[in-house]
Amino acid sequence: METYINFNGIIYRSENQMLSIQNRAFRYGDALFETMHANGTEIQFFETHIKRLLTSMRALKMNIPPKFFSAKAGLDYEITRLLNRNKHYQGARVRVTVFRNDGGFYTPETQDVSFVIESEALKTDEYTLNTAGYKMTDFMNIQKPVNMLSNLKSANALLYTLAGIQTKDSGFDDCFIYNDKGFLCETISSNIFLVKKNVMMTPPLQDGCIDGVMRRQILRIAPKLGYDLVFEQSVKPSYLLSAEEVFITNAVTGIRWIGAYKERRYFNQAARALTEAINNELFAIKRKPQLLSMQAV
Repeated sequence: METYINFNGIIYRSENQMLSIQNRAFRYGDALFETMHANGTEIQFFETHIKRLLTSMRALKMNIPPKFFSAKAGLDYEITRLLNRNKHYQGARVRVTVFRNDGGFYTPETQDVSFVIESEALKTDEYTLNTAGYKMTDFMNIQKPVNMLSNLKSANALLYTLAGIQTKDSGFDDCFIYNDKGFLCETISSNIFLVKKNVMMTPPLQDGCIDGVMRRQILRIAPKLGYDLVFEQSVKPSYLLSAEEVFITNAVTGIRWIGAYKERRYFNQAARALTEAINNELFAIKRKPQLLSMQAV
């Protein structure tokens, strides 16, 4: 089946060569991106994604196109157009990449931007919890620096690339990444949460982790399930060995529970409860017609 991309509001076949060799994302990593979960051409947590993208664009001095806010040409409209064209009517992964236009060396000639939207089908429509817990290791070769760029989802991803290579070569599912002060920061593509009794802890943004969209949802929903939150205190590596549960989160896969780290083994009670709560919040309305139909039969 042919697949398509959306480049600046125009739909092209994905095999078409759209970017020049002068592209600044390619040359300098001068780009930002958002990865989103879609269901039935509806993007989950879209307002949070767009707010984070715009905040990041302002931080990088990128001009924000007025049409991003247009009812008939905004990013949500363009994403929906692409999902329909690719016939991704159920679960789908959406990536929006925004990059500064060609020109200049390290110093750009313009602050104007272009965007590319991609989509691919997911195996499930809703968020599903992994059956087997992840096996984790540490990535200690490079520590993540803490600065104004640390919380942004930029195209500068060499740290995560090297972490991914080491993790795969070592036979693990993911790895813990630490900041330049030695505190727990994140994993290759996810935020981290630790649970002990009814207390839930996650590294603070000031320690350099990505300002994750799903992280925000966990912080919002967890108190409703009876958990006390600690998200302004640095997380020491030793906390991993005393936690009863550890899970990681991102906007596409949802929650992934950790089964093993060193000699420690973990439960997944909070991960299950949060996954169910998020799915009920997002998809319960869509399930009702199906349930009514089944009851009628």
